[in-house]
Amino acid sequence: MIKRLFFLILLAPLLITSCGELQKRHKMLKLAHSLPTDHPVHGAMVFMADRVKELSGGELQLEIYPSGQLGSEQQCVELLQIGSLAITKVSAAVMESFTDDYKVLGLPYIFRDKEHAFKVLDGPIGKDLLLSTKNKWIRGLCFYDAGSRSFYTINKLIKTPDDLKGLKIRVMKSKTAMDMVQALGGNPTPISWGELYTALQSGVVDGAENNPPSFYTSHHYEVCKYYTLDEHTSVPDVLIIGQKVWDKLSEQERKWLQQAADESVPVQRRLWAESVKKSLEEVKKAGVTVYVPNKAPFREKVKHVFESYRDQKAVYEYIQRILAVK
Repeated sequence: MIKRLFFLILLAPLLITSCGELQKRHKMLKLAHSLPTDHPVHGAMVFMADRVKELSGGELQLEIYPSGQLGSEQQCVELLQIGSLAITKVSAAVMESFTDDYKVLGLPYIFRDKEHAFKVLDGPIGKDLLLSTKNKWIRGLCFYDAGSRSFYTINKLIKTPDDLKGLKIRVMKSKTAMDMVQALGGNPTPISWGELYTALQSGVVDGAENNPPSFYTSHHYEVCKYYTLDEHTSVPDVLIIGQKVWDKLSEQERKWLQQAADESVPVQRRLWAESVKKSLEEVKKAGVTVYVPNKAPFREKVKHVFESYRDQKAVYEYIQRILAVK
């Protein structure tokens, strides 16, 4: 009995060391977001989690909490800043509150088309934007496609900007979005997303603007029977990690994580494209008139918005850099 007790005393430090080493080899990062599990962004995150585990041989793993389990988008950002949450997804519009640089992504027709947008976001400009919030304890990992926002209305088909005159159009609480609708001749009306269906149904607003999947999943097509694919803005989503969490990762762990994030981007874009196609098919079946206008008159109406940022040096420089990308 005494010999066995002596043996366990000698073995205890070895067991503690082994458990400690095992724990070090298995690091879990929490990733939370407010989207449902059938959303393209969630699908990309699942792919990313699988790739991180595969690349690291299980040493680094992601635990995903979807559907707002750990709070709203804003709450997740706050948790991320203090280091209680590792990774989350936000709209680039939300990032405007941390740095003016992100305003450039919300400007109307800043991108010529989707190919141009992807070249910008995947290139040096995108990289600079992702790293522009490090001093706010937020670091961008990659951009996800959130499609293009277009107008949908209750009683009137928008064929040209003139058709927007006098219409109350719901917008996000964003100065950029309000300026854009005003420039096109509409009356911008900020209303929270959760209250929009009722606002449309009761006639508080005459229409709104968003991407096809959001138009479909929100059931706004039940009220708005006209959808004009003018694609005035293409604000992406941003996958962000807390700088405090990033600083605690080893160089190798950072490489695994960044590689997995980068590889999830084309997966998310494919899933998003499939979602857009399905959404448009479904709203058409529900009796919505989907119209593709000539975008030139819309572009012409808002082109002066770029010059209004001339006195904001950082944003204006980004505008010129983006426009120069071929």
